[in-house]
Amino acid sequence: MKENQLIEFKESWRDEYVRYVSAFCNTNGGTLYIGIDDKGRVVGVERVEVLIEKLPNFIAQKTGIMPVVRLCETNGKEYVAIELQPSAMPISVHGKYYVRSGSVTSELQGNQLNMFLSAKMGLTWESMVEEGFTADEIDLETVERFKTLAKDRVPSIEKETDMLVLMERLNLIVGGRFKRAAVVLFGKNVQKYVLQARIKIGKFLSDTEVLTTDIVEGNLIQQVDRTLDILRTKYLLSYISYEGIYRREKLVYPYEALREALLNAIIHREYFVSSEIQIRIYDDKLVIGNEARLQDITIDDLSRSHPSRPYNKLIADIFYKAGFIESWGRGTQRIMDKCKAEGLSAPVYEYKMGFLYLTFSHERINERINERINERINELTEIEQNVYDLICSDPHVRQSDLAIRLVLTEQYVRKIIKHLKDKGAIERVGARKNGYWNVKFGK
Repeated sequence: MKENQLIEFKESWRDEYVRYVSAFCNTNGGTLYIGIDDKGRVVGVERVEVLIEKLPNFIAQKTGIMPVVRLCETNGKEYVAIELQPSAMPISVHGKYYVRSGSVTSELQGNQLNMFLSAKMGLTWESMVEEGFTADEIDLETVERFKTLAKDRVPSIEKETDMLVLMERLNLIVGGRFKRAAVVLFGKNVQKYVLQARIKIGKFLSDTEVLTTDIVEGNLIQQVDRTLDILRTKYLLSYISYEGIYRREKLVYPYEALREALLNAIIHREYFVSSEIQIRIYDDKLVIGNEARLQDITIDDLSRSHPSRPYNKLIADIFYKAGFIESWGRGTQRIMDKCKAEGLSAPVYEYKMGFLYLTFSHERINERINERINERINELTEIEQNVYDLICSDPHVRQSDLAIRLVLTEQYVRKIIKHLKDKGAIERVGARKNGYWNVKFGK
């Protein structure tokens, strides 16, 4: 045998080892063996009858748990097995709580302890009451926007005029008091109560060099649009593409994939902790990180179809009713599909030190953009190409001069110029007489 999540070896008993009892009971149960060394070899226990008599009452006195204590024997050497079942209630030793992770026993402290105790009591952060929060602190504009968004999935909700009744229908009030989910979803000043419920965006030159930073605050519904707007207008490159005759400006990362990733981070993050959602933008990648807990799911499961298990069920329910998300656990898969459809490599999920990271990457972005541009140039008609080439050679050329050189009417030249502008090949900079043509595709 080897030590693992369910097994711990000790050569002899010490009263301080009662912490292993707490850890096993607070996790998945297990067996504490006395008389076996850390290599799994039976070394035996002296005066084993005394230990067998002592342990049940001692453990019950310290933890409230009555374990099964068995006498075992191998090759004439006796040892003790203390068998422990997982407990529905939190088990402490001298006011301290322990859990088991692999073969390691750790004491819970701070936010981890708060989350553990709440989970054992059937509570989640979002379902707890936020003392002191009043109806006057609900942002009514956000409430009205939610009603408009939710009318397709909950048609009757648009007609609800009483805000408190609406909050009750959404399960955001208990005993006349607002749950924390109501605060972060609809509050006017969310960060007054939950400072960490915000999103930090940064442009990084390297892992340690930050060029610029933005912090997005407000309630969660507001944060979605605000964050995407800042990414689109300030941080991310875009390129021109065409669908038929229509000009489209696309981000280097698919907008729908970024939106889905942001929504997932908001819904699944740990709000007990003090860290914000972080979005790091580098020249060749974008990383979204949030402190989260994987619930009966692995990193590999995220890239394929899997059950929907939102950690914050109330927040997820509001986002679902608003049409932000689906309820079938396909959000992570859609992120992959959107990136692949744009010719990008599939984003990569990593789980490190309690943080879930999603990394979007692009290879040779300048080459990719140039390839798209060259495709557009190749799609110009012969006459459009002739006009385009003359403009490239002389950006200050006038339409009348183009007409003379190409033996065309000025009206026809204006029509060609319009086509080139619509295709994103050129744009006019400055006044008609003193301006010039900016060549968008390059010479």
